[in-house]
Amino acid sequence: MRITGGELRGRVLTSPEGKNTRPTSDRARESVFNILNHAKWLPFAPLDGTFAIDLFAGTGALGLEAISQGASNCIFIEQDRGAAAVCRQNIENFKLQDRARIMMFDATHLPKKPSDVEARQLVFLDPPYGKNLGAAALRSLIDKDWLAKDAVCVLEMSKKEPEEIPAGLKIEDTRDYGIARIIFLTFSG
Repeated sequence: MRITGGELRGRVLTSPEGKNTRPTSDRARESVFNILNHAKWLPFAPLDGTFAIDLFAGTGALGLEAISQGASNCIFIEQDRGAAAVCRQNIENFKLQDRARIMMFDATHLPKKPSDVEARQLVFLDPPYGKNLGAAALRSLIDKDWLAKDAVCVLEMSKKEPEEIPAGLKIEDTRDYGIARIIFLTFSG
């Protein structure tokens, strides 16, 4: 796996061994960022100095890609210690400690947004498939005030087991990649 664009393009990401972490493929990630860079429905330039959050971060591939392509910073939410260690290693390998922060939480039960953290404008969710964790995490983001008005949320899920989208979010685009469905949402605030 590699970063597909921006200042870190071509840099190799470390991945954990085993099958507990399922990173978004390079092809799907590149497509997501092409859509984000060119979509007419976007309320702002999504990668130009925005505050991002990567839930179910795993390797951190989505959040690191966002930083590489211009996001100001990213918070990585991961509750698995092994995956968080790999994410931290990738952050350190790319020397992004000043632009990245790892928080060990269950993404479906977030605490209230800390006062020292800006509301997030760009959100990536890549939960385990078939458990409706993405929908639960989106509700938690909304309920705990993590989202900025007009935030863009990118949710990856199984095509076979779609998730229910919480109120306050509008589907702007949907794309299928193999067994994955990626939904682009905007938050009305």
